[in-house]
Amino acid sequence: MTTDEKLGQLVQAAGGRSKNLNSRLTPEELDRVRRGAVGSYLHVAGAEPLAALQEVAVNEGPHGIPLLFAMDVVHGYRTIFPVPIAMASTWDPDDWQRAAAISADEATSAGLHWTFAPMVDIARDGRWGRVVEGAGSDPYLGSLMASAQVRGFQGEDLASNKTMLAATKHFGAYGAATGGRDYGAADISDRTLNEVYLPPFYAAAEAGSGSFMTAFNDVAGAPTTGNEALVDGVLRDRWGFDGMIVSDWNAIAELMNHGVAATRAEAGALALKAGIDMDMTSGIFGAELADAIAADPSLMADLDNAVGRILTTKERLGLFDDALAYNDASREAETLMSPEFRQASRDIAARTVVLLKNENAVLPLPVDGEQNIAVIGALADDQLTQLGSWRAQGHADDVVSILDGIYDAAPEGATVSYEPGADTKTANAEDIAAAADLAAASDIVLLVIGEDFDLSGEARSRSDISLPASQKQLADAVFAAGKPVIVLLVTGRPLAIPEIDEQAEAVLNTWMLGVEAGPAVADIVFGQKSPAGRLPIDFPRATGQSPITYSELPSGRPADADLSKDSNRYIDRPITPLYPFGHGLSYASFDYGTPTVSAANVAPDEAFTISVPVTNTSDRDAEEVVQLYMRDPVASVSRPKLELRGFERVFIPAGATSTVSFTLTPAQAAIYAGDGDWQIEPGDLIFSIGASSADLKGSVSVNVTGSASTRIPAAAIPTKVQVQ
Repeated sequence: MTTDEKLGQLVQAAGGRSKNLNSRLTPEELDRVRRGAVGSYLHVAGAEPLAALQEVAVNEGPHGIPLLFAMDVVHGYRTIFPVPIAMASTWDPDDWQRAAAISADEATSAGLHWTFAPMVDIARDGRWGRVVEGAGSDPYLGSLMASAQVRGFQGEDLASNKTMLAATKHFGAYGAATGGRDYGAADISDRTLNEVYLPPFYAAAEAGSGSFMTAFNDVAGAPTTGNEALVDGVLRDRWGFDGMIVSDWNAIAELMNHGVAATRAEAGALALKAGIDMDMTSGIFGAELADAIAADPSLMADLDNAVGRILTTKERLGLFDDALAYNDASREAETLMSPEFRQASRDIAARTVVLLKNENAVLPLPVDGEQNIAVIGALADDQLTQLGSWRAQGHADDVVSILDGIYDAAPEGATVSYEPGADTKTANAEDIAAAADLAAASDIVLLVIGEDFDLSGEARSRSDISLPASQKQLADAVFAAGKPVIVLLVTGRPLAIPEIDEQAEAVLNTWMLGVEAGPAVADIVFGQKSPAGRLPIDFPRATGQSPITYSELPSGRPADADLSKDSNRYIDRPITPLYPFGHGLSYASFDYGTPTVSAANVAPDEAFTISVPVTNTSDRDAEEVVQLYMRDPVASVSRPKLELRGFERVFIPAGATSTVSFTLTPAQAAIYAGDGDWQIEPGDLIFSIGASSADLKGSVSVNVTGSASTRIPAAAIPTKVQVQ
């Protein structure tokens, strides 16, 4: 290959826009393909149009090298599942794996090979708009969800035309952006980087993620897209990753904005040296990198390595054997939005719903007798918002709204009436008055409020994560009507809603649930299913608590509710979150027995098992999410108050008891010691089991009798769980 042909493989071009796919595939663009000047396209789709484009590459290109076609298939292609933060709320990695596999099946039927997912960034600041795209605030939960998505997208055979290449993103610490402002700097310690932000990436690499995407931001002043120590040093050398690495959109050119490169050629050279294989849309690798190589011939080795990794990826996808294996238009027509896939979306959506409050067991609503139900809030009838911020080829017309779900599922004898009241942008007195009048004339109100899709997502950071003003006005008027109010919260992030919690009879966090939002919500509201979703991130009482996490360090003066004591707290708010990490209620009740441990003393390489009996003390079959937390009370450095180290979503019939057993090793308490080393220290570890990080039922202690070292991030080690 000539240098120009090699450089062409490193170029990813936009074949259209996210809302106008394939629109840039002009005759001039096809000439670029014939010259071998493009290696991949994004914002393209469709079995037939991509077959025509691929045929140009393999039949008229200089070496017959196939193209890679990519899209942000984040939580569904046409059959849209709940947004990722909601998917994490299932606390069941199998749900994510199933959804990702369906997404891959649909996307590959439309000619795509590659998705820019999973997004595994740890996020502890609700102000950051991309909280919606990840698995929340915890590295252990995030690691298991990351692995599940990789397995779902890629399956057991990456060369199958029903599986697709995963791109784990955004490598670095994108979720630690200062002030929660997207693209901002992450000024964090090396320990925090390795113990909190990198474990999900390690887990994804271990699961076989075929590609990674670097982050826009810098970490301690080093932009990830040009950070050789992080990309080549950690990802490739330390972890042994041998796949392809792509930049984020225009990120190579933006190295100049960061102030680490003066010219486009310098930016390209910096990214290539760091280990970036493919340039997403900036055009630098194709236009300016040749001059940089001429000026510095040592870059040719980096170029050859990058081309080799891209060609290997295409080979792993089976494209050299059959470049058109993904281009069957009849399969595309049969696959998209199949009844089976819609049912999966409905089932999983119901599993994501989190019951935050349920005063006097107002939920579920009765299924017999006359009742006047008011549904209030424009979000109830907002189909577009249920698709979320990354909707691939999801269509609003495919969505069953919350309103329609309630209409369809309302029991005989019930009357359902609707007033929009206000949307998330505007409100007027007449509409709000009409909503308040309906509330006053009803027996019970389903108040659907929160954020619309455009308030969460990329570049959607908010300085104030309380309810939008129009939603607050609507809520105040409805509460003033004096009828019982059940809030159905639509959101893509944790919201600060203490006034809602105080006044509502119940709060049901529905997130944004995809094409089957309405039936899934109705299944919970009318009691066809008992809610068992759990929060993957703390909900603060006020924006000023952000960032917030249950696993913070204890401080020399731990937070105390007594204001007469000088402690690590605010003076104008309780020290606790509004809703803690792991929180979620059920229509059933559960009793936890006394936990036991298989050994009180263990060697550094010895496994031990912690077991607890859990009894469903209600007359209703339901699921409980049993959670295991760890605390290292005395160590060489201050350790978090609690760290999640195991969980299981368990179905327990009414009156029955299940024993949940967690098997761990001391390596899961290892402390990052620098340069990729993790140190297992001797001493006591305390393990607590309960229903949330703030609802622990019992504890056991395990003494580690010696020290050892490991190279595996502690939070990325999965705990074995057995249920009897």
